[in-house]
Amino acid sequence: MSEHESHFSVWGFIKGFAKLIIGMLLMLQGLIGLVVLILIVGVMVEVTNGIAGSEDKVSVSIPDEAALVLDPNGVLVELAEDVNPLEVLREEAYGISEPTQIEVHDLVRVIRAAKNDKRIKGIVLDLGALGASPSSASKLHYVASELAKFKESGKKVIAVGDYYSQDQYLLAANADEIYMNDYGNLFIYGYGSYGTYVKSLLEKLKITSHVFRVGTFKSAVEPFLRDDMSPEAKEANIGYLSVLWRDYAASVEKARGLPSGAVEDYANNLGALLESVDGDLGKAALKAGFVDELLSRAEMNEKLMESFGKSKDGKSFKKVSFKRYLTSIDKPNDTSAPNVVVITAAGTIIDGEAPTGRAAGGDTIAAQLRKAREDDKIKAVVLRVDSPGGSAFASDIIRDEVLAIKAAGKPVVASMGSLAASGGYWISAAADEIWAAPTTITGSIGIFGYFNTFENTAAEIGVYVDGVGTTDLAPILATGIGPLPASAADIIQQSTENGYDRFLTIVGEGRGLDKEYVDSVGQGRVWIGEKAIELKLVDKLGTYDEAIEAAAQLAGLEKYDVVDMKEKRTTFEMFLSNLSETTIAKFGGEKQRRTEGAVAKIVRAAEKQAEFFAEFNDPNAAYARCLTCE
Repeated sequence: MSEHESHFSVWGFIKGFAKLIIGMLLMLQGLIGLVVLILIVGVMVEVTNGIAGSEDKVSVSIPDEAALVLDPNGVLVELAEDVNPLEVLREEAYGISEPTQIEVHDLVRVIRAAKNDKRIKGIVLDLGALGASPSSASKLHYVASELAKFKESGKKVIAVGDYYSQDQYLLAANADEIYMNDYGNLFIYGYGSYGTYVKSLLEKLKITSHVFRVGTFKSAVEPFLRDDMSPEAKEANIGYLSVLWRDYAASVEKARGLPSGAVEDYANNLGALLESVDGDLGKAALKAGFVDELLSRAEMNEKLMESFGKSKDGKSFKKVSFKRYLTSIDKPNDTSAPNVVVITAAGTIIDGEAPTGRAAGGDTIAAQLRKAREDDKIKAVVLRVDSPGGSAFASDIIRDEVLAIKAAGKPVVASMGSLAASGGYWISAAADEIWAAPTTITGSIGIFGYFNTFENTAAEIGVYVDGVGTTDLAPILATGIGPLPASAADIIQQSTENGYDRFLTIVGEGRGLDKEYVDSVGQGRVWIGEKAIELKLVDKLGTYDEAIEAAAQLAGLEKYDVVDMKEKRTTFEMFLSNLSETTIAKFGGEKQRRTEGAVAKIVRAAEKQAEFFAEFNDPNAAYARCLTCE
């Protein structure tokens, strides 16, 4: 290399290094500026909250004699993830409506507030963006009953929609008038439980399935062991599905004034009905009496303007949206009266901590129960359970705290939501009383473990595992590509059987039942609420509100405040969270939209599958979870 080239290279290195330093300084300056901006915004937001009484209540303008538009955009859940209240105003300003989670208690609270709000003339049900899983039946019935009570005030309820899903229609049926698009449809198809079975596929791929379970009806692992649903699983599933369907049909027929059997006839004979109206699905629903009028969107808007008056611009009717109205109503005050606290275990029970609305972290729920036990103002606890179960270890951590609260002299009432099965029943069993809805899915008392090994698959392509170890169990280190040692399989099965025996003992002690009897109604079988009370697995059938009243009565309270115990982030903390999401989006990430491309859907499905497997984190690999209930 010449002297000139050497000098040039050194100089180039110096210039490059200098640019790197300058770039790093600029980036540091930007980060400092960002931190200062966040702090300024945080102080402003917190000061604003302080002036407003430290509540996230947003002042909104509601016109007189307006319609409350119940237009929930998301999936109906027991406990939703935190949403920044400032986000509501942003969505209103820009006309954005992101699908999210809709708490059933928020819907009920809004309907109850609107019933006595002189500014609200009626309710418009716009349910096209509301989703609900089949296991959420009790949530839908809860909201439907509140709509029926709302109508007792003399205020009108009108349902509008391009179409109605089966779940959406359970709410729409409670309207005084139901309008549907003249090219819309209403499909009612009943309830079912269908799975994909892969036993033959696993055999062809030479994948070895290792299953550890106790319980004739514990069907969570059947898809890997069979090519069809077992007779036991069919018996259990049709048992609870029949009750869901019966109650759905009865609720719709009562609300619409239809004769008994009308709903089932519509589902079973829709083809014949369509023949009489030239295949028009809208006319079929109209002829069967499920809707009142078939209208275009413009015609619906005219009808609503006639009922509620025109908006300021004269283009629509006077209204306030669900989200906007929710931010305006007062939350229950915590006065000097004793407290009945509600602690919610919603979602899959996992070991460790979990954020609100994502899962029921064993440590998170246990910490809330511990706090309730140590708080002298709290006199009774309602453990609200809406979970298919999950980690047996985490379930036991929660149960320990329930027992500790009872030992401290405070009553505990378990209030079951739509789903309180397996681990969800595990944590409920120790309560002084268990309340469930008639359509609550519960039971599933059983334990299972499952994983695959690929030694035969690997051998097909010439991959083998070999080595040495100091004990008979050491080969477990090679399990996966290597086989599962027989000694390890024996240990896991014994542990699973011990877990089931522990489950039976827990239920027997909590419910005052003989272990043999618990085994007879256990075996992993799923029960519906109204049957569970006959089997002594549940004490009373009733609503969330009635369970709270029961807890207060057990504590001897006449006056009390109901408070929620969940981790609540400040507006500033939610601002930081939203900022981080925005930053991620800038670097290529993006929140899920209502419509996705084909590739995006595949990626999203893979993400959901990864999240599903991440929920299986029990330290003993033992799970009390009802997969068929979800």
